[in-house]
Amino acid sequence: MTGGTVEVAVIGAGFGGLGVAIQLERAGRGSFVVLERGDDIGGTWRDNVYPGVACDIPSALYSWSFRPSAGWSRRFAPGAEIQAYLRAAAAEEGVLDRVRLGTEVTACAWLPGDRRWRVTTTAGVWYADSVVLAVGRLSEPRRPDLPGLDDFGGPVVHTARWPEAPPVLGRRVAVIGTGASAIQLVPELVDQAAHVTVFQRHAPWVLPREDRAVDAVERAALRRDPGRMTAARDRLFEEAETGFDARAGDPVALAALRDRALAHLAAQVPDPAQRRSLTPDYEIGCKRILFSDDWYPAVTGPGVTLVPAGAARVGPGTVHAEDGSAVEADLIVLATGFHAARPPFAHRVTGRDGTTLAEHWADGMRAHASTVMAGFPQLFVLNGPHATLGHSSAIDMLETQTRYLLDALDDRDTRGRTPVEVWPEVEADYLAQVHRRAQGTVWLTGGCDSWYLDRGRLALIWPGTASDFRAAVRYRAADFRAVD
Repeated sequence: MTGGTVEVAVIGAGFGGLGVAIQLERAGRGSFVVLERGDDIGGTWRDNVYPGVACDIPSALYSWSFRPSAGWSRRFAPGAEIQAYLRAAAAEEGVLDRVRLGTEVTACAWLPGDRRWRVTTTAGVWYADSVVLAVGRLSEPRRPDLPGLDDFGGPVVHTARWPEAPPVLGRRVAVIGTGASAIQLVPELVDQAAHVTVFQRHAPWVLPREDRAVDAVERAALRRDPGRMTAARDRLFEEAETGFDARAGDPVALAALRDRALAHLAAQVPDPAQRRSLTPDYEIGCKRILFSDDWYPAVTGPGVTLVPAGAARVGPGTVHAEDGSAVEADLIVLATGFHAARPPFAHRVTGRDGTTLAEHWADGMRAHASTVMAGFPQLFVLNGPHATLGHSSAIDMLETQTRYLLDALDDRDTRGRTPVEVWPEVEADYLAQVHRRAQGTVWLTGGCDSWYLDRGRLALIWPGTASDFRAAVRYRAADFRAVD
């Protein structure tokens, strides 16, 4: 058993938690611990190891601005390379010895008398002046409530819990879902499975990926001139920022994006009937836009059957669709996403007045500056409410939130290390501003339901550009009050 007292307890060792740890170390704030329930660091990139897993943001942009890498083998990095990037960064920045693996946080409670947090884990109790929730949006797989799923009689695997030796070879595989994981996985399954059946409730919008290898000569040139890596990242950032115009509902930008996706579909699926089955019934950008060069060839090929309906129920060795059809299967793959807008971990966090974070978010996730909540002193949440993007990299958002956190710690020091919490009216005003900005965006007007939403309200997406987020998420001492 371990435990102790630290200035900052960071929960989660993915991009968010490790980024905070590195910046705390660089700032000379060495009194911190990173608590990780898994057996390795890496978060999403540790958990998702299904065939074909890769980032859908260019590698140069999906990495820390303060640690550019010349080692990416492809324009879009495979998952294993991202995991290796995180491991190397943690080791070289000297924060690995602060990480406690196999340490799941079971409760996190503010102690009013001590004016600090008690973090209870499976390996001991930690006390911390501040806590950073870096558990991520994509950490709790969502298992659909399908009648009969437990009676299937064969393996049922979620993409985020992919086993080392899945029984795919020569088997009939049923894939439920057509999101980001499915479009990467299905083309890889075709050559292994006897047959693949894909259950598609709603066709996704797909743009060409245009991936390519980065050869050794190009990587060597980047190593010789690190400025080229920074320039490439800056260029990609600015290009991505223009993608918000379509999400904001600009008709010209929206039409151009839609036309590009439809042209990609037409080029890869010449059969009109197949095209109709693969044409979305909602506006582009309403759900997450996907990127692939091999999804359409895979699902229209001889080894795959596309069922244009969701799965309705499961029987022994059989999956029944909502359209009344049924297929026999030996293996079910759940590509059904995560509990993003209602994170289960929120039930384990208890604030100053005994309210849990889940109760605070009962009407939807909310936080001032997308980072701090009234009633939860010295608690910071990363990649939570209104803190991700539909058009660019989440890493820039995490860096903005980390700067906010460091400024908050500096302010606490100037107050004689007195804990603070955001005023309730400040939190409410920020939420109202976010919802006003969201009006007219494609997420609310595009005719779909998605994991971006909670009860019809925007819960996770920031309704602006990353540059807008930088401007909005700036620490202001006046937004906080001292906690007695």
